[in-house]
Amino acid sequence: MSRILAYVFHPLLIATYLFFLLSNLLPTALEPIPPASHDLFIGLIFIVTFLLPVLNIGILKAFGTLKSFEMQDRKERIIPFFLISIIYVCITYLFYTKTRISINDNFLRLMIVIDLLVVVSTLVTCFAKISIHSVAAWGIVGILILLNKMTEVNTLFYPSIIAIILTGFIMSSRIQVGAHSLKEVLWGSILGLATSITSMLVLFHS
Repeated sequence: MSRILAYVFHPLLIATYLFFLLSNLLPTALEPIPPASHDLFIGLIFIVTFLLPVLNIGILKAFGTLKSFEMQDRKERIIPFFLISIIYVCITYLFYTKTRISINDNFLRLMIVIDLLVVVSTLVTCFAKISIHSVAAWGIVGILILLNKMTEVNTLFYPSIIAIILTGFIMSSRIQVGAHSLKEVLWGSILGLATSITSMLVLFHS
């Protein structure tokens, strides 16, 4: 069960899950993307934020740069994490330069928050091993809580509660399978929540 949770709630799926949830419960958060294009858009997000990074990790594994996809060793994580950070930042930059989406649009701001979660996780990994699952899970929680507070409707209240409960299970599962210590999980949680809340407050209150 713990390993299933690790795969189902893989950190690289954070963007896909977030935008799928917002598309159904708070479509205005994806402006200026029209609701009629949300399905196609979410499919694109899944490809560029999950499949593309996974392909890169697979190539590194095939060439022997990685011993396993779990990347238990901290130093082994650095190169893949930097590659993933570059992919995420480049995708956001392309959205900004090649479309009519601007920094004032909700979608781009959310992408920047996700980018920051990825980049900050990468930088911290250069010095210490933390649970990226915890970073991603609490990152989503922070985003949902702030979005719920910023809107007049409360459509994200219960999803936020569910996300917090699921995050508890995810944190517990990382410890149970021996992937991380309690300290690594807690630091990942603090980093994810602090990064998402801080960036949301700066970007959405500017």
